[in-house]
Amino acid sequence: MLDLDLLPGEYAVCRLPAGSALPASLTAGPDDKSVISVTWGVDELSVICPNDRVPADAIADTAWRCLRVADDLNLAMTGVLASLVVPLAEARVNIVTFSTYDTDYLLVPTVRLTEAINTLTAAGHRIAS
Repeated sequence: MLDLDLLPGEYAVCRLPAGSALPASLTAGPDDKSVISVTWGVDELSVICPNDRVPADAIADTAWRCLRVADDLNLAMTGVLASLVVPLAEARVNIVTFSTYDTDYLLVPTVRLTEAINTLTAAGHRIAS
């Protein structure tokens, strides 16, 4: 099973209009430890970021907690997200996911965090906070 880290603080899932420039609040300095995901799509610019970095003009849902897969992953691995998503779907916990080259991230509603952690632990995953 997988080792997961619960990242500190709450996260937001945001939407900006298509063609928006990258907001200054999302730029990172050399000591920045924030996790931010930016996706340019045909119809929108989607951003996942800590609540204190939400762009001023964004539509934002701000009550999420972020779990990071701490295990070493590679692009050839299969079933990583499925091992997290399936138990949570069966428990009816809504999620937002995103992936990077190195790992996967999973956001769960703050109000469902305890339930999500219990569900993932029951599925055999280990969670550090």
